Amino acid sequence: MRVITAIGAIFAGIEVLYMIMVLAGANAGNAFFQFIKSLAVPLALFWPGLFPVDSPSLQVILDFGLAAVFWLVVTGIIARFAGR
Repeated sequence: MRVITAIGAIFAGIEVLYMIMVLAGANAGNAFFQFIKSLAVPLALFWPGLFPVDSPSLQVILDFGLAAVFWLVVTGIIARFAGR
């Protein structure tokens, strides 16, 4: 049960880290940025572009913030059922 919750927290953490790096203007050519991006984009699943907005910053928050919340909720539900 804790392992499932931890996996969800790691996935959400990757999404939040990428979101912060993009919003803070991190160097997109940096190897660490590219590594986090290579993890965050596939983990975002169907969220990117689901709610189109005009502000690029708000778009990043919606795309990756909702993905982070999604992972926390889904793994929390799975952990609850696994604990029964």
